[in-house]
Amino acid sequence: MTGTALDAICFYLPQFHPIPENDAWWGRGFTEWRNVVKARPLFPGHYQPHLPADMGFYDLRLDETRQAQADLAREYGIRGFCYYHYWFNGRRVLEKPFQSVLSSRRPDLPFCLCWANESWTRAWDGNERQILLQQNYSAEDDIAHLRALLPAFEDERYIKVDGKPVFLVYRAARFPDAVATTDRWRREAEKAGLPGIFLLRVESFPDETGDPRTSGFDAAVEFQPRWWDLQGLRVLRRRWWHRRRLKMGESAYWRHNIYNYDDVVLQALERALPDYPLIRCASPSWDNSARRAGNALIIHESNPNSYERWLRELVGQAAGSFRRAGLDRPMVFINAWNEWAEGNHLEPCQKWGLAYLEATRKCLLAVAAPA
Repeated sequence: MTGTALDAICFYLPQFHPIPENDAWWGRGFTEWRNVVKARPLFPGHYQPHLPADMGFYDLRLDETRQAQADLAREYGIRGFCYYHYWFNGRRVLEKPFQSVLSSRRPDLPFCLCWANESWTRAWDGNERQILLQQNYSAEDDIAHLRALLPAFEDERYIKVDGKPVFLVYRAARFPDAVATTDRWRREAEKAGLPGIFLLRVESFPDETGDPRTSGFDAAVEFQPRWWDLQGLRVLRRRWWHRRRLKMGESAYWRHNIYNYDDVVLQALERALPDYPLIRCASPSWDNSARRAGNALIIHESNPNSYERWLRELVGQAAGSFRRAGLDRPMVFINAWNEWAEGNHLEPCQKWGLAYLEATRKCLLAVAAPA
């Protein structure tokens, strides 16, 4: 389809290919697909497993796969992908898909990067205290990191605001001194001949909220679902507590955190816009029970119509207030393109097919061009 008057950016997970680290930690040949296919329904009506349709069980090392993803995204109005980027003091992990995009110059789809700056643990099998890869910070690493990013920032496909490459940080609160880090990044970008860098702090956890400008960022990106806001929406929590005592009902309701998608959408739309620059985000669905044997976050009964209602409202907000966030055109984020093991994907699945992508395109086509 032709371009729209608004930029819709999808978070993109580069997990779907084997790497030596995952071979060592989870077994030879491990990718997210192993978690995806082992998922099972936990209660009547529970949609699991989420299985891919059009794209199949792909391998992101293949140029053909990445091109097919880009073609599909472009057809339904997606401006570009925000690739998760993993950097541990000079060590890159899961970097092969994006590095291939960069070196091959294909596909011709805009992109940006989000530094997923968390230490890696064995959280998937319930042992979050065992550190697999430690995240450390220093002034020297700040500079080395920015310099390593320059080839991506200088690519003509890289998404920019007023010529400045857009760079997201998932856990900015983890920085010992966020203002010092962002200052170093800006100086290094300018030394390299860039007009600067447009820094976005992701609102991923409660300590990542508030005015991002006080931490050296230009704006914030909402991350959905905002799990810390959902506890009051938990499905039948009191009734299920009594049923548990009587040994009645499905155990999933006390072993996991289950919410209704329409409730989540309503709460998201009722959230008052803050007085700081914020880029909004919608999520087509969420269910990470494929990864977690207990305490999963399951948003039940997600559907394309409710998702369309959510995204349409955010698109309208963005079209009316994008300049407040310092943007040169409206922007929204969608979480996510391909988080299959979290039941969170625009890519077609065997249940809904292209319905979520169709809903996305309708919302993006409906927005009027900004004045």
